[in-house]
Amino acid sequence: MVRVDGNGNSSLICVRGLDKKYQRGSEEIHVLQGLNLDVEKGEFVAFMGPSGSGKTTLLNLLGGVDVPTRGRITVAGDEITHMSGSKLTNWRARHVGFVFQVFNLIPVLTAYQNVELPLLLTKLSKAERRKHVGTALAVVDLSDRVDHYPRQLSGGQEQRVAIARAIVSDPTFLLCDEPTGDLDRKSADQIMTLIERLVEEYGKTVLMVTHDPLVAKRAHTTLHLEKGALVEAATKEVGAS
Repeated sequence: MVRVDGNGNSSLICVRGLDKKYQRGSEEIHVLQGLNLDVEKGEFVAFMGPSGSGKTTLLNLLGGVDVPTRGRITVAGDEITHMSGSKLTNWRARHVGFVFQVFNLIPVLTAYQNVELPLLLTKLSKAERRKHVGTALAVVDLSDRVDHYPRQLSGGQEQRVAIARAIVSDPTFLLCDEPTGDLDRKSADQIMTLIERLVEEYGKTVLMVTHDPLVAKRAHTTLHLEKGALVEAATKEVGAS
């Protein structure tokens, strides 16, 4: 169960008293204020709110891309808020899969090579990497596109390659920032069905930012960012359609 009151005990992701401030000239911008959040393994959470409300900032903090002004973030028992840069880089590689609105595929690499990229930083052998990449592309139903370049794929297929790249190292959780924002409705529905499958069949934990209410409805829980705090908007029973 997702909680925003800070009373969770053994959650996969635990956030306490999270503040984030930015300085813009002489102006101090307080994006997140005293935010608490608990997310259990296998949860699918959508974050909504107006532009500038801090949704992407929150994902960046959860993924160890940015650091909070105050507060702490613990994931699977690891507190990441005080990790050194090198430790945080290694932690991110092990635990976080990122999916963005812009697919960020390298155009001169094939689908296989794009998915393999995160594994090149590991100690896996070539044969082990091949097995992981093949599994990831099979999960997103693109086994027949391994040698295709991004220009030879549709937008929906490119996003599926990006998702395969995000899951190829079997991360603890996925952070999805507007994953359907550049797709038509049919392709968006297909991507959301894939994300739901990752949650329901593979037990992945997914935290997603979206502006689309139809996309948010596919999550178990929708949270709104209001004045730097999270407000629970809707909850769907896990496994319900």
